[in-house]
Amino acid sequence: MKGFENRYFNRPLIQINLIYGLIGVAIGLVISALESAVQNKFIPATDILSNLIFSTVITLTITNSIYLFTCFWRSKKIPEWHYIFVFYGCSLLGMAVGAELSCLLTALIFHLPYHFLGHFREYRFSFLVVVIVSTIIYFYRSQQAAMSARLREKELALVKAKQSITQAELQTLQSKINPHFLYNSLNSIASLIHEDADKAEDMTLKLSRLFRYSINSDKENMALVKDEMEIVNTYLAIEKVRFGDRLSFISEIDDAVANKLIPRFLLQPLVENALKHGLNDKVSNGVLKISINMENETIVIVIADNGKPFPPELNMGYGLQSTYDKLALLYGENYQVQIMNAPEKQVKIIIPALA
Repeated sequence: MKGFENRYFNRPLIQINLIYGLIGVAIGLVISALESAVQNKFIPATDILSNLIFSTVITLTITNSIYLFTCFWRSKKIPEWHYIFVFYGCSLLGMAVGAELSCLLTALIFHLPYHFLGHFREYRFSFLVVVIVSTIIYFYRSQQAAMSARLREKELALVKAKQSITQAELQTLQSKINPHFLYNSLNSIASLIHEDADKAEDMTLKLSRLFRYSINSDKENMALVKDEMEIVNTYLAIEKVRFGDRLSFISEIDDAVANKLIPRFLLQPLVENALKHGLNDKVSNGVLKISINMENETIVIVIADNGKPFPPELNMGYGLQSTYDKLALLYGENYQVQIMNAPEKQVKIIIPALA
């Protein structure tokens, strides 16, 4: 019955009456055809019109009585057998009202006498038809409701499967520690052990923190801006040992954006790209700048450097490709990535502000 109820609320009442009114007309024509077949001749037009009036009016009164019932009980939880009982009750009530209205209409149209509640022969015939038709409708609607429930279960399972796939893809796209970065860092630590043991220890701890953040990155897809910046600062502190005074790092983070959520490990691969492809050959005065601010309910991230410009035919390395893929999985089409050399070399990302 709940499936039947849901179908009523999925359509306007006018549309429901139009559909079932046509069904009533069809029933009247079928009854007329059966009567003609039994009598082996076409029944009079007045009998056809009478059948159409009875079938259409009774169908509409049954339909509207059930609609009123569902309006009243839609927010109430009652046992299924109550639904069945009231369903047939509404059908019989609609039949009685419809039969009386039909008798009244035929009396007015054909100038016949009308006696209120004096049509028991019509009631007996209508009762049998209504019970049969209502049973067919109920089981038909029940089957539809069961099929709809199974379809919803399959759709839910499909959504969960898609979510699992998306989660797996995001975990795959989480930043991997570049082997070259690890190799260079370990070499730097090894050389510092004899020169500056404290500095070597500090660098080892920073490398450990970076690895811990990377390993734990599969637990959450989003992170606070301030946490992402902390890991970027850790990464740059390690790289500073290798670059020395050749590199200056500038960060401009709006206070309003510090506690906003962005994709985890979004910044580090782009910073790594800037160092590896832009500033690696810079002998002196290398500048890497990160700015993050709010603009019209969006987060604007800019990673700029004064190193080698982007080539005309940009090769999508792991850093950039993973950035595009990650943003597409998390935001659909609701993001922008701009790669430019003027007025300054930069990668600009615009994403919705989620928190």
